[in-house]
Amino acid sequence: MNKGILLAFLTAIISGFSIFINQYGVLIINPYVFTGLKNIVVAVLICGLLLIVKDWRLLKNLSKKYWLLLIAIGLIGGSVPFLLFFKGLSLTTSAQGSFIHKTMFIYVMIFAMLFLKEKISKKLLFGGLILLLGNAFLLKFIPHSLGKGDLFVLIATLFWAVENIISKHTLKELPSRIVIWGRMFFGSIFILIFLALTHQINLITTLSANQISWVLITGIILFGYVMTWYSGLKYLPVSLATTILLLGAPITTLLTFIDKGAISFKEIFGIGLSLVGISLIFGLKYIAERLRRIIYVRT
Repeated sequence: MNKGILLAFLTAIISGFSIFINQYGVLIINPYVFTGLKNIVVAVLICGLLLIVKDWRLLKNLSKKYWLLLIAIGLIGGSVPFLLFFKGLSLTTSAQGSFIHKTMFIYVMIFAMLFLKEKISKKLLFGGLILLLGNAFLLKFIPHSLGKGDLFVLIATLFWAVENIISKHTLKELPSRIVIWGRMFFGSIFILIFLALTHQINLITTLSANQISWVLITGIILFGYVMTWYSGLKYLPVSLATTILLLGAPITTLLTFIDKGAISFKEIFGIGLSLVGISLIFGLKYIAERLRRIIYVRT
């Protein structure tokens, strides 16, 4: 299997698991503080990784152009959209907010065609739309209106779409670890500035041991997410990579089923549509061959 595709699938798995875990953590911590501290955890981990692999030397030799790109990635991807997204979720339903976020692959496709000159195949476009429809069934949601909260989520999604285009461009010249560092380090700084300006930064000192443990757990999961995502994005068209991310919802549904022991017909149908969508993108022959190889290796 292509290295980039494998990493994108791993990201989707981590994403599905992360959504399942975060729904518990965000209930007991201020969402802005929760997001900021998770980013800081990842920033610390990636800084440690750069020290271990001695990538700090690359930072010393970066031109002004790449410093500006890294700062832009931190602002557009690692801070502003997170704040907008959580504010939006407080004003709309989780299902509506999640569905709007799932439309990101559409904007990425448009931006990728315009700025990266990527060619979007019909099977990728239709496969992605079927995956999106599957997500609608999994979320038990039918779009019907666009309120203030939905608008915040939509703007955040557009920010992330733009950031993915900038990141893909930057990854052509820089290692994925440096791009991840830029996103999480500068993103953390911008979020801390926001918390200070809104007089919420003092909430960090009031966290209990239980809340801190949730921050650490979800921060480590986020670290795995960004490591697999940006490493895979380096080898894949960004339009394909973001479409594969739509598989996160079926994974969350399966984890919820394992946890609660119940699954609805709509969710089963949504998982079925997701399988149809991914089969359309890669082809049944390709998927069957990959499964055969996995089974052969295990036996």
